[in-house]
Order: sequence, then structure tokens, then C-alpha cells
Amino acid sequence: MPRVMAIIIFFVVLFGATLFIYNEHILLAIGDFLVVQDKLEPADVIHVIAGPDYRTEYGIQLYKQGYGRQIFFTGGWCPLHNENHGQRGKERALKQGIPLEAISLNDSKITSTYSEVVRLKEFIAQSQAPIDSVIVVSDPHHMRRARWTYRQVLGDQFSVQMAPIPFKLIPYHSRWWTDGKSRKMVRDEYVKFLYYIARYQLSWGVVKEWLASFDRD
Repeated sequence: MPRVMAIIIFFVVLFGATLFIYNEHILLAIGDFLVVQDKLEPADVIHVIAGPDYRTEYGIQLYKQGYGRQIFFTGGWCPLHNENHGQRGKERALKQGIPLEAISLNDSKITSTYSEVVRLKEFIAQSQAPIDSVIVVSDPHHMRRARWTYRQVLGDQFSVQMAPIPFKLIPYHSRWWTDGKSRKMVRDEYVKFLYYIARYQLSWGVVKEWLASFDRD
């Protein structure tokens, strides 16, 4: 009898361990799907999407490593810092030795990542120097939706490279299910991605106007 119990316990433990490992792989895949990362090559512009200061810091780091001719900031007013995202980014870049002529910004009001890419498109159209390539800086789990948005707005004529900030530099985790803030980030990104497809690709007329009322970020 003890031997039978030992065998039962062994298989129960084995089954539990297998289930845990299997589920962990699924959970990792769910998060990893949102993370898009390209092997970077030097680009004309590094576009830092508005958000926490660590995005600006990573954009500055990429510039210093020679990955961009200039940095472009967008975002409009930031209640958290009580100043404009673009101006704040510019000041931080200047303090770290980035030359003024290499910094550009548009602090017009934005309501979404989509509207930030529209600001970038306007900047490209007005630029005296030709711009054919862009590096995008944002959080890892934001990158799938961001890449989709850049393709929608800019089309295929531009080279767009995704540069997610390493997880070690941000308050989110690749094992996203172990942390409440990370769980919210992943959940929200899936919802927003579906919303973007509906809002910017599948809807029209009154439905499109109604969906536009939900624009946030």
C-alpha cells in the first residue's frame, strides 16, 4: 500500500509540474506576441513615444550609440510632470549632450499612439532633409500595436524599426502574470490592439466616429 501511494504521489507531482511548465510557456507566448524587436541599423530619426522618462533615456542612449541622426519627441501636455512631453524630452537630451540641431519635437495635443505617428508623418513631410527610416522607442508590450500603427500611417515606403526598452530598465516584467502592473499592461494592450484594428481599419461613418470618442493612448 505505501508503494502504491508513493507511485500515485509521484504521478500527481509529475502531472502538476508538467501542467505548470506547460501553462508558463503559454503565458510567456501571450506576452511575447506583443513584443516586437528588430535588429537595429542606423536610421534618420529616433521617435520616442510619449510616456515615462525611461523612454526618453533609452532614445538618448540609442542616439549616443549612433543609431539616429536626430531624436523626435511627441506627446503634448503631461499632467504627471506638469509640462509638455516633448519639451521635457528636449531638456533631458540637451543635459546629456545631444546637440540642439539633433532634437525635434511636436507638442501638439495627442489622444493616442496613432495621433503621435501622425505628428511624425507631418514632421517627415516638412523636413528639409529626406527621411526614409525611423526607429521607434517604447515599452516592450506596446510594440506590436505600435508597429501596426506606423505601417497604417506611414505605409510601406518607410523603414520602421522597433526598439523596445529592455525589461531590466522598466517597471514591467517579461513574466507578466507575476506582477499586477504587468498583467494590466498586457491585458490593456490586447484590448487596445483590437480597438485599433476596429477603429482605424474596419469601421466607417457613424461607427468610426463613435469609436473615436474612446481615444485615449
